[in-house]
Amino acid sequence: MAQALDIDRWNLECEFNNRDHRTDLNGVDRLIVRRGQPFTVSLYLRSGLYQPGVNALDCIAETGPQPSEQYGTRASFGLSANIDTSRWSAAVTSPPGNMVALSICSAPDAPIGRYTLTLGQSARIEFILLFNPWCPGDAVYMDNEQSLAEYVLSQDGIIFRGSYKYPIPTPWNFGQFENGILDICLRILDMNPKCLKNPGKDCSGRRNPIYVSRVLSAMVNCNDDKGVLLGRWTDDYDGGVSPMFWRGSVEILRNWETQACQPVRYGQCWVFAAVACSVSRALGIPCRVVTNYLSAHDTNSNLTIERYIDENGDLIKSREMIWNYHCWVESWMTRPDLKPDFNGWQASDPTPQEKSEGVYCCGPIPLRAIKEGELIFKYDAPFVFAEVNADIITFMKKKDGSTSTVTNNTIVGQKISTKSVGSDAREDITHLYKFPEGSDEEREAFKRANHQNKLLKQQQNQGLHLTIKVTADMRKGCDFDVFAVVTNNTQSEKKCRLVFGSCALSYNGFMGANCGFKDLLNVELQPGGERRVPLRLNYSKYGDNLTEDNLIRLAALLLDYSTGEATLAVRNIVLENPEIKIRILGEPKENRKLAAELTLKNPLPEPLENCCFSIEGANLTGGHVISERLGSSVGPGEDAKVKVYFTPTHSGLRKLVVDFDSTKLCHVKGYRNVIIGK
Repeated sequence: MAQALDIDRWNLECEFNNRDHRTDLNGVDRLIVRRGQPFTVSLYLRSGLYQPGVNALDCIAETGPQPSEQYGTRASFGLSANIDTSRWSAAVTSPPGNMVALSICSAPDAPIGRYTLTLGQSARIEFILLFNPWCPGDAVYMDNEQSLAEYVLSQDGIIFRGSYKYPIPTPWNFGQFENGILDICLRILDMNPKCLKNPGKDCSGRRNPIYVSRVLSAMVNCNDDKGVLLGRWTDDYDGGVSPMFWRGSVEILRNWETQACQPVRYGQCWVFAAVACSVSRALGIPCRVVTNYLSAHDTNSNLTIERYIDENGDLIKSREMIWNYHCWVESWMTRPDLKPDFNGWQASDPTPQEKSEGVYCCGPIPLRAIKEGELIFKYDAPFVFAEVNADIITFMKKKDGSTSTVTNNTIVGQKISTKSVGSDAREDITHLYKFPEGSDEEREAFKRANHQNKLLKQQQNQGLHLTIKVTADMRKGCDFDVFAVVTNNTQSEKKCRLVFGSCALSYNGFMGANCGFKDLLNVELQPGGERRVPLRLNYSKYGDNLTEDNLIRLAALLLDYSTGEATLAVRNIVLENPEIKIRILGEPKENRKLAAELTLKNPLPEPLENCCFSIEGANLTGGHVISERLGSSVGPGEDAKVKVYFTPTHSGLRKLVVDFDSTKLCHVKGYRNVIIGK
């Protein structure tokens, strides 16, 4: 009869185990380990010595409120000669004596979350179990150290905004290892409606990254549940702050926790995506934020966006929109529920747009399914396919009530972008979503997706060609020209009307006030001739109309008097904000006070009031935002300048994220990479 070990006390060896499992940035005051990888605890015996083959130890690992072996949320196992990394197992790795080094390994498909491990009659230890992308047996396994450093361990990053002609890198502090964030991420899982309805089944589902990422895409928005963020796409941010206000996820997640799981106000697509990325990385799922420029929002799943304009070329409001850009996340995992070859990056979208299975969530769907037009695959393939491939049909509604089709060459799904591994450069990943335009493979994908419009559309070589050209220097505060360029490719003289207008634009396609307009009733073009028509945009006109997105929509509408045909050219431009200059004063070392000198030159022809600089950075600012206000206004051409002090807590390469805010110049972002020495 084997004798049970008489355990007096134990040491969880948190510092060693957490470092070995790459969770030490969460702290080393408690045990946080990854599945499918052994960890070691030291057991000190009250009496007797451990003897191999003589002593026994019953181990029971449990998670969730209703642990059961049927659901996989309870595992019973004893001592083995060696660790078996394919299942729950335990083995003694020390020589006989009164101190026992016990190696324990969880199954690589065990549910993630909080665990209690009972050892024999007296020892009861608690730990947190996470996904393990370093473990070949885990569904989130990723075989590349540089990619793992970026997509799991990196606490900061770049999100691309602006326009597809001018992508603007925006810094973001993911902060997934900051104090308390992991607990908040686990609470998000506990607050999801599936868990509240059937906690045993939900905790069992947490073995599966497909299930977890789908839950996260629903819980980051609050449309059906006690989710993290409330979306707002108007200029009215009463009761909260503009989505532009946020510099990172930490403050958002902490606000949700301290407000008793009431939604944080407000988010837009890049904020939803960034928070989902933070939570995914915290739980151990490799994740990245991606940006799709000229992203279609198809509400009726016909893969076509029908747009209506008036006779001035202005859009008439519709539920189906082309967003200037849209952000979502990709998570790395296998898809055993689908046929082979659909493993790898999966898109999911936490921005609430359309319901999926009755809930505002979207994905995960393999990128390969989108690329190949496999629209019956789970989850939400038609919606994501449309975001990158929808066809645009434009109609003009005339004053007499009649409508006519307008030639338009806008192509959705441009320059799909994410931050490169190991650098702040933009990586273009359009090829992961789409075949080259006009290729046989693209045609096959459209056939599979039954995308008839794209199949039928032939490139018309129009007689009249219309395009919009801009100058390189389009900075906020300046006056500048934009140009409509008309070319006559026909053999005959043409008389046309050209309507050339501009208006403020929000990134999701809603139009604001007029910023400049020109209507030329008599544009004459000789065969082969070209006419370049300028439109002056003055700060005095556009300055008060701009949204925080700094976007202006340029639209030129050409009406051919001889044929009655209309051609539309649209271009969205983004006005550059001034640069924030960041100078680090002193030698950056961990646990030593450091100063950053922040400078911004006022580019506007009017003073800036209520100026404030804010900084934050993972392991730089103690998990907090540090703000410094200026005591006086800053005149045109003058510098706003402050010194901000902070104390880095960890060595390594860190990103200091800076935000400048004032009455006329809102939420200008900047960053500086800082190497902190030991």
